[in-house]
Amino acid sequence: MKLISWNVNGLRACMGKGFMEYFTETDADIFCVQETKLQEGQIEMDLPGYHQYWNYAEKKGYSGVAMFTKKEPINVTYGIGVAEHDTEGRVITAEFEDFFVIVVYVPNSQRELARLDYRMKWEEAFLEYIKGLEKKKPVIYCGDLNVAHEEIDLKNPKTNHQNAGFSDEERACFSRVLENGYIDSFRFFYPDTKDVYSWWSYMFKAREKNTGWRIDYFVVSEKLKDRMKDAKIHMQIQGSDHCPVELDID
Repeated sequence: MKLISWNVNGLRACMGKGFMEYFTETDADIFCVQETKLQEGQIEMDLPGYHQYWNYAEKKGYSGVAMFTKKEPINVTYGIGVAEHDTEGRVITAEFEDFFVIVVYVPNSQRELARLDYRMKWEEAFLEYIKGLEKKKPVIYCGDLNVAHEEIDLKNPKTNHQNAGFSDEERACFSRVLENGYIDSFRFFYPDTKDVYSWWSYMFKAREKNTGWRIDYFVVSEKLKDRMKDAKIHMQIQGSDHCPVELDID
């Protein structure tokens, strides 16, 4: 079973940069996208063989996630059931026979950590949400988590310390998730692999120089550890400032 996650940084723009070619070629069982930056009715996606699920932000041209699945889920929900966090189109949860799959676009703490306090509330609420689901069946969640967990996960850790995405607070939140019975799938398979990133700034030829950050993840319940086969980061795929990430699972 192949799962793909990609922050497309505007789906309509990405459609003009090879999205459909990649979508067709990769033939994923579940394909998740973040930052669709759409409102309902602004795009028509012809995806034969897939069920489509969309969560839009109330604010136009902002955030938004979608999930495309070959197998129809048992149930699909939108948001995490907390009003404060559910207006920005950040979460879709699909329940399947053996596990839940969640696509999530975690709030960015922004320049000078202007939104860090909100981000901390979000992190606490999201962890409680997945722990609640876990009581029923295991959880896989994927998306742009807006955090590079360890120094190995970004090119310039020293100069980025306490910048958004590499603050002690954000990193500690991700550590807490792992301590609660979850696995960073890429590091599970490749604990020491360096210079593998999923996001590059559009400035300073960052992608050309591979001055990047690994902030896109598949996070997997430890209960599914023996079913994981591989995790990949498709750095060669253009079309966004992020590249797709993949989880292969039995």
